Amino acid sequence: MKLGEVFMTSGIAAAMEKNPVFNLEIKRSFYRYLDHDWGDLCLQDRDLNEEALKIGERILAVYITSQGKVYIITEWDRSVTTILFAHEY
Repeated sequence: MKLGEVFMTSGIAAAMEKNPVFNLEIKRSFYRYLDHDWGDLCLQDRDLNEEALKIGERILAVYITSQGKVYIITEWDRSVTTILFAHEY
């Protein structure tokens, strides 16, 4: 899967720096994302992601962490992937 440039928000970066458990959770979530494990999505949204891989639409995954919900989003054109807190969306 093409990801483009991978970014994280300053909120994610600061939380990772302060909290080693959260740091590990983000790394694990990212590896899950690379394996097409979309986290805590309903079946319909998982199916949409699988279709998006084929036709070039945006991909969204949601992971529950010790610091709250985290999204990983790859844009439709695969130019950018962003890791962010749900409240930063």
